[in-house]
Amino acid sequence: MRAALRAGWLGVAVLLSACGVNASLEGTDESERTTGVTITVDMFNEPPPKATLAAFTKATGIAVNWVVTDWDSLQTKILAATKARRYFADATDVDWSRVGQLSRLSAFYPMETLIDTKALAEDMPQLTSFTSHGHVIGIPYDAMFDVLTVNKEMFAAAGVSATPATMEEYTAALWTIKSKGVAAYPLSIPFAPAEGLSTYWYQVTAAFGGTVLDEKHKQHFADPASPGYRAAKWMVDAYRGGLVPPGNLDLADGQAQQTVMAKGLAASTFADYSGNIGTLYDVPSASSVVHKIAYVATPGTPVNNSIPDGIGVPVHAKYPKAAARFIEWFTSAGNQADFAGINGVDKAMPNYSLPSHLSAVRQLAEKGQLIGGAELATMLKTSSRPIFGTGAPSWYPHFSAAVYTHLHAAAAGEESVDTAVRAIAAVADRLSSRVITVGE
Repeated sequence: MRAALRAGWLGVAVLLSACGVNASLEGTDESERTTGVTITVDMFNEPPPKATLAAFTKATGIAVNWVVTDWDSLQTKILAATKARRYFADATDVDWSRVGQLSRLSAFYPMETLIDTKALAEDMPQLTSFTSHGHVIGIPYDAMFDVLTVNKEMFAAAGVSATPATMEEYTAALWTIKSKGVAAYPLSIPFAPAEGLSTYWYQVTAAFGGTVLDEKHKQHFADPASPGYRAAKWMVDAYRGGLVPPGNLDLADGQAQQTVMAKGLAASTFADYSGNIGTLYDVPSASSVVHKIAYVATPGTPVNNSIPDGIGVPVHAKYPKAAARFIEWFTSAGNQADFAGINGVDKAMPNYSLPSHLSAVRQLAEKGQLIGGAELATMLKTSSRPIFGTGAPSWYPHFSAAVYTHLHAAAAGEESVDTAVRAIAAVADRLSSRVITVGE
């Protein structure tokens, strides 16, 4: 199967032929055009400011039709268009978790055939999260990664260190915060059966010194002594033992961040999101913990799992080269710094948190325009890493569904930790060994 996958990426011509893209892309002038065209960009987030897009059009002759589609519907649209071999956009979202699946389906151009991806590698540490079988499926446009956040005031009130070095120290600090009445439920874990619960588990697993899948995408967490098993037990024990608010059983990640951590109901979130201090916790209209939250290094093994968003060119794009030109512009260090607000709100992009370019993060930190910027820059450079070293497997969505379903059930008391972990392991074993048909 791996050989077949590699063969599918022998070149753009072979890839497009395999996908049935003939008349619109082979030997036509239209697909080669890099000016005087209108490209459709379909994303789940709001566009850059109108004036910024207008400046791009004036400089390149490429007009941009920006379409906003919610994340779930967009993933469905991408897969449906790929299976139907039809056009829907010239550039669109590439989520880190879908890279393996999109690679297997040959859904996107290998970006190294359109732009110089090697030149980006040093300043874009998370580019590896979008690489599958040696090919780059998308270019990261933000630098989202998991990070431990703590309420400094609560940790100080309990007389415990806000920078624990080990998981044991961190857990003991949480129990002290609870026992001293500083917070009734000091730890926030989003236990709703959703993707955020899965990524939380991966981050805790990393802190315990491991990963959930090996480089061949085989599971290695069924053993009770493994990091993955210990992480699952730690999370469920924290909930059932009283460290986590009971209501978190039905909260997804964003909900827990907004209604628990931002409201001062918890002292820490182990797998929070980079950029949340500036975009949520230090925003007075949304938070009651302004200037009280800090990013700290992951206790145990200092790892920050990468969960970035990317953008790529679908193989059925009408104007792939024009789209690539847009992506180069959109993901440039200068524009990312602007999107993050370095030159004022007029150039900022709504809800944009953290640039994927290390140089842009440093620039923001040096100008004091990125809260926790120095810490985030260090983490991005030294401890951020892909959740799956060889890229997310093509069957990742099915695996993640098993993860969050069974971890939720364990927290709810419907399954034991052992039953939940073994059920997840069984799904991983089945998925990693079976032959997956195109279109699944």
